[in-house]
Amino acid sequence: MLKLENVTKYYGDFLAVDDLSFEVKEGEIFGLLGVNGAGKTTTFRMIMGLLEPTEGKITLNGKKIDYSVTDEIGFLTEERSLLLKLTVKEQALFYGTLKGMKEKDILKRLDYLLEKFGVSEYKNKKIKELSKGNQQKIQFITAIINEPKLLILDEPFSGLDPFNVELFKNEIVEMSKKGSMIIFSSHRMEHVELFCKKICIIMKGKTVLSGELNKIKKSYGKKNIFIKGDVTKEELENIKGVYEIIEHADELEVKIENEDICNDVFKKIKNKNITKFVLEEPSLNEIFVAKVGESFEK
Repeated sequence: MLKLENVTKYYGDFLAVDDLSFEVKEGEIFGLLGVNGAGKTTTFRMIMGLLEPTEGKITLNGKKIDYSVTDEIGFLTEERSLLLKLTVKEQALFYGTLKGMKEKDILKRLDYLLEKFGVSEYKNKKIKELSKGNQQKIQFITAIINEPKLLILDEPFSGLDPFNVELFKNEIVEMSKKGSMIIFSSHRMEHVELFCKKICIIMKGKTVLSGELNKIKKSYGKKNIFIKGDVTKEELENIKGVYEIIEHADELEVKIENEDICNDVFKKIKNKNITKFVLEEPSLNEIFVAKVGESFEK
């Protein structure tokens, strides 16, 4: 288990991370979210042992994070960190060796992953000769070359088409099923919702929301109603508790303050020709925007 306990990090007088605590268990995919500059990168660097916390403690399976456990960690950065003049094979050997692997084990694992991701023909090509999408594949492969117990993924789907996004998704899920602890960070909240049962949103280095995603959604209060049929925006916008209505191509999305307002909306349109009336929890994106907005206002 990865455990952060009251972790704080200062750069001089600047507070980058403020009393951050969370844990990631084996087989769990945990969402660490925040806007640019929120403190995610500093947190990742502390987890990898590249930075020391000013206060607090970080442990992996009960051991303090230091060079004795970093071989068990894989990291896919948001910015590409590949060595462009190296071939794919040389790149894998470089990163695998840093993780304490033997050459024969690196090459065996590399061949398996190249075939799995459909890029075997690029084994002896230089990184700079590859497309952005294929560079992202190679960066992912080097991040998991050592079959890490802990994997940090920062915007893993950047530069990928939908087909390759699915390849990455399947590999991430497979690794979690095998017991890897995964920290997933992305600005695409729909991707976070696909993987993560637990999340932590940080702002200015401090936790603003943390817990199980389904409980967070239920406790948020606000709901969305999707309506398709013979009804207009104007007919619903004066109902008390309706705070926004979005007109989509063939339906209305009615945002309400709480679930009780749903009955008032239904009463208003029950005699009309309605083909769809669905009450849904708010999306993670809505919750994220609201919580970040609240933090900016403080």
